[in-house]
Amino acid sequence: MMAGRRPILVAATRQHVGKTTVSLSLMNGLKKRFDKLGFIKPVGQQHIEVQDDEGNPVRVDKDVELMKDYFGLDHLNFPDMSPVIIPRSYTKRFIDGEITAEHQYEQIRKAYDNVSSVSDQVLLEGTGHVGVGSVVNTSNAQVAALLGADVVLIANGGLGSAFDELDMNRAMCKEAGATIRGVIINKVQPDKLDMVRDYLGRLLEQRWGVPLLGVVPDLPFLSKATLANYEQLLGAELIAGERYRSLHYGADNVQLVTTGLRRFLRKAQSTQADEKWYRPLYVTHCTRDDIVLGYLAHHQRNVKQQQQGDASGGRAWSGGGGPAGEGSPQEWVGAMILARGHVGSSPWMDDLTPMPYLMEMVQSYDAPVMLVDHGTLEVEKRIQGYTAKLSIRDPSRVAAAIDHYEPHIDFDLMLNG
Repeated sequence: MMAGRRPILVAATRQHVGKTTVSLSLMNGLKKRFDKLGFIKPVGQQHIEVQDDEGNPVRVDKDVELMKDYFGLDHLNFPDMSPVIIPRSYTKRFIDGEITAEHQYEQIRKAYDNVSSVSDQVLLEGTGHVGVGSVVNTSNAQVAALLGADVVLIANGGLGSAFDELDMNRAMCKEAGATIRGVIINKVQPDKLDMVRDYLGRLLEQRWGVPLLGVVPDLPFLSKATLANYEQLLGAELIAGERYRSLHYGADNVQLVTTGLRRFLRKAQSTQADEKWYRPLYVTHCTRDDIVLGYLAHHQRNVKQQQQGDASGGRAWSGGGGPAGEGSPQEWVGAMILARGHVGSSPWMDDLTPMPYLMEMVQSYDAPVMLVDHGTLEVEKRIQGYTAKLSIRDPSRVAAAIDHYEPHIDFDLMLNG
């Protein structure tokens, strides 16, 4: 690695603040400034199985697969990018003495040496808040101190609450001997960007002597999950609409349908002009044959209109792309989740099974319809509580995140400040 170029560790004040999104944007910006960029997730909690360069199965943190594949980091090996994985029972084994802190440190140091030897700059992504991993003596702050990495702290937007969270995490960094290089504030209300940049920037310089590296406005699209995400979340069976699986539906797009058919159709018609509802996700019981028929009719009508384009020369729907390419309020791509309730909860199986001819219609129309073994309220609850994570299988959202974040980060200040 370049002489004097210290690694950068991205840490957050808590879970779900956008650490991976910021890491993606930093990777993209740094890749424009360095020929070979290294990436390590020193300690991972959510892991997946991949294949190493020789085709052998290896377990790594899920973010490592995303970074390696998206940025084409062919000069790095998977095991070096994810040296420590914490699966279930790991903490008990550590307390019992089966795993030692020294062994973990050795794995992390070896991985860093291997990655830094073939990289001009190394980016490290932490796990959760700064203190996560303390129970096994590998918190983000401890890892940063171990490797001589400077910490970039991420917090969600605002002023008072953001600084309070930052200050608690800074204390852990200070205790471990880790240096904070700067702060990035994420998910800020667009009308408060200038205020946060001014006041929080001055506060950080006055109190800590560190710079505010970026203030990123909120982009609701980035929190939207794909149908494929919901399919996995709910253990759903996708009846039809395979080509819609990569499209995004937010929690605010969910509509629980309990009304009669006429009111359902009236609402579908009237809200279609509202941008918020151009992609509704209807949830209803599988025995609501009338609602299913109404949805199919509305779906078919809109698909035909979109395929033809409008008379003014508008384009037909293409079925993909990021937030700008995923349609407009006129491009209606509603989906439906049919809830059966828990299997065995009713002695009448007809109450838990959609009509076969209706499912044949769903397939012939290729409409995005899923069947789940939960009740309607449970479906709504799970979707509302779900946080969609970035994945290599959702490239449109990854690209949108990078495009949105990168311009708001001062790379020169981060690297040379």
